[in-house]
Amino acid sequence: MNYRMICRVLGMILLIFAALMLLPLIAGLCYRETPVPFLKTMAVAAVPGCLLLLPKPEKNSLVARDGFVIVGLGWILISLIGALPFVFSGSLPSYVDAFFETVSGLTTTGATVLSDFDGMPRGVMFWRIFTHWIGGMGVLVFLMAVLPMSGEHSMHIMRAEVPGPNVGKLVPRVRHTARILYLIYIALTLIETFVLCIAGMSFYDALLHAFSTAGTGGFSTMANSISGFQSPAIETILAVFMILFGLNFNLYYLILIGSVRKALTNEELRDFLLLILTAVLVIAAALCRNLGYGIRAALHDAFFNVATVISTTGFGTSDFTQWPEICKWVLILLMFCGGCAGSTGGGIKMSRIMILMKSARADLKRISRPRNVFRVQMDGSRVENETIRATYTFISLYFVLLLVFSMLLSFDGTDIATSFTASLSCLSNVGPGMTQVIGPAGNFAFFTVRSKLLLSLAMLLGRLEIYPILVLFAPRTWRR
Repeated sequence: MNYRMICRVLGMILLIFAALMLLPLIAGLCYRETPVPFLKTMAVAAVPGCLLLLPKPEKNSLVARDGFVIVGLGWILISLIGALPFVFSGSLPSYVDAFFETVSGLTTTGATVLSDFDGMPRGVMFWRIFTHWIGGMGVLVFLMAVLPMSGEHSMHIMRAEVPGPNVGKLVPRVRHTARILYLIYIALTLIETFVLCIAGMSFYDALLHAFSTAGTGGFSTMANSISGFQSPAIETILAVFMILFGLNFNLYYLILIGSVRKALTNEELRDFLLLILTAVLVIAAALCRNLGYGIRAALHDAFFNVATVISTTGFGTSDFTQWPEICKWVLILLMFCGGCAGSTGGGIKMSRIMILMKSARADLKRISRPRNVFRVQMDGSRVENETIRATYTFISLYFVLLLVFSMLLSFDGTDIATSFTASLSCLSNVGPGMTQVIGPAGNFAFFTVRSKLLLSLAMLLGRLEIYPILVLFAPRTWRR
């Protein structure tokens, strides 16, 4: 392993992370709040960041293992340091609670230990929600967009951080690909902020909810989330943008270069929208039949909650833990699925579900006609056997980890439903669970310190798609 190059990149990450804290610091100053919590945190990040830059690497190349180590260690470091503003400001005196909240923010999960935001400084609130935006596209992708990296070798970092079964370049240079992704990300965030302002939000609320939606995170400035605004227009706008940020960002690039037809005929997009439509109709029908909803209200609530769950954002307007059982099952299935590959959403990803189903169908055909050749295809192109194998492995690991975390949480006396849906919510980076205590109207404060640390690990595993964290625990990783 290229240890010196790894240290150098980690140093860059810490310095950029310290620089990003200027935004919440300025937000706090606008409301005449003390900048001390952020100045202290910036110092804690900048000093080791500078020290890590001192050893000059003999070579700038990185291999795949280096990329996974950088991503895994980088995310753990920024999570540990990102918790400090909460502690220094007194908003969350417990460091474990602050760490949980920060990991939830950076991984765009949206699970919280807070029940009331009274007394939280505006700057700290800004930081809390801004972590969603930082983590949504990825701090390493941001690093590649603004700083020159090690050429083609930086692709190993992008593959380790960007979600999906396949990560490719939009243009020949990785750095330019990262810039395009971030420009699209910034543009959509600004458009959403503008539209929310028109709908009646203050600029502060609109910007922070755009940050939260962009990262598909779910933190809100209101203790009762989006329901606190009591505006169907705002809810509809957020639902639409949650779906937009749950789509593969490559599609936006195709539209920008004029390949609109290719973008709109994408198989993953088609199946993703079809799944949303089906889920909305099933839930709306159940709400009308079982709870006496009117058709319009049922469709509105169903659309918002399907959007917030499948995009893994986690905003709340209704306590869906009180809905009919069929609605809960549909939402649980959407938690597993998550957004599209190459989006800011969590979950297994729509493309992996499609590859799994197409592969299973091909295997069934081979059983009945063993002499024929059946290939798995996506958008008219053959899916390589290596991608199919990787998909099966990832989904298997996902379910193994889900069961392990569920059992470990139960050691602290948590009931099966809460343990399972809390683990599912954190591993898929959704936010709310499917029981009342951790649902849209609840929070994760009741968990023990041990359980909060386990759930924090689950969130990191889910956001980084398992391997960058598991690699850190493999002894072979650290051998030269």
